[in-house]
Amino acid sequence: MKRIGDLDRSRAVALWLFFCATLVFAMIVVGGATRLTGSGLSITEWKPIMGALPPMNHADWVEAFDKYKAIPQYTEVNAGMSMAQFQYIFWWEWAHRLLGRLIGAVFALPFIAFLAFRAIPRRLIGRCAVLLALGGLQGLIGWWMVSSGLAERVDVAPERLATHLGLAFVIFAGLIWTGLEAWAGVDANRPSRAWTWAAGLLLGGVFVQCLLGGLVAGAKAGLIYTDWPLMNGAFFPPIAWGQGALAFLHDQGLVQLNHRIGAYALLFAGTFYAVQALRGRLDGGLGVAAVIFAGALWFQAGLGVMTLIHAVPVTLGVMHQAVAALVLGVATANLWLVRRSRPRMFASTLR
Repeated sequence: MKRIGDLDRSRAVALWLFFCATLVFAMIVVGGATRLTGSGLSITEWKPIMGALPPMNHADWVEAFDKYKAIPQYTEVNAGMSMAQFQYIFWWEWAHRLLGRLIGAVFALPFIAFLAFRAIPRRLIGRCAVLLALGGLQGLIGWWMVSSGLAERVDVAPERLATHLGLAFVIFAGLIWTGLEAWAGVDANRPSRAWTWAAGLLLGGVFVQCLLGGLVAGAKAGLIYTDWPLMNGAFFPPIAWGQGALAFLHDQGLVQLNHRIGAYALLFAGTFYAVQALRGRLDGGLGVAAVIFAGALWFQAGLGVMTLIHAVPVTLGVMHQAVAALVLGVATANLWLVRRSRPRMFASTLR
């Protein structure tokens, strides 16, 4: 007699979803490199189909360069750059967009095939459809982000960059979760509500911290106050409150301060969670998962400090964004494991 978990799972579907998650992770890394090299505005048009082809001859390159010369970033930041310099930033943005198209094809085509062969567990079809829709939405939001830097700004709006990055993280976590569901099948356990809430809040905290990191990147707030633990020798930076609520999105000092506070809060919460998980001797390797999560948080915090005090070099900046995605992935897997665990009294671990 088959177990419940064997009746509604597909390892092939799980591997496909995990592969898509790997591609999205690569997309996040390439997106970070595109931002840090100042390449994101080098392509000034959005052509979902024809844009897959790069300039094919010298005349095409001149036309693309002339379009870039018409935006504020060129006139105010990169005036006088050579064709070779333009091609360098162009290829980063083109690769970023091409990878997005590739992810769309790698997800959509197998999805249709799996549907045709009825290989996707019925309970996961809707989730996969939502992930496909979010991928399409991500393309639109990407152009919405880029368009903010083509007329009145020399870079993209921080809140739009954070939205674009945040949706990438949502898709990444969704692929991991759905892949785990496809791999393991239906579970009959009743998880501990307390532990589920704790793991869920940690996942939510990691996601919010990723959004705050997107605001730091968009506002270029990592280029100021490069000392630590103080900010130019003070606990709090001067803040331009005249902007009103926009200060939380655009003021470099406040944006960086919020990101620091978020990191401290996560470190405390994640470490406390791991200690309590170990003391509770949880089933299913949850103690190990909690320790891995806490270790990832500490590694990311140390990397963040190194990135800051070196004024965000490309290599460290890309690594910091990549590890943020990994921390989110670990937090997602941890919550999934907690929901699969047997109930335990959370209070008993607090003695």
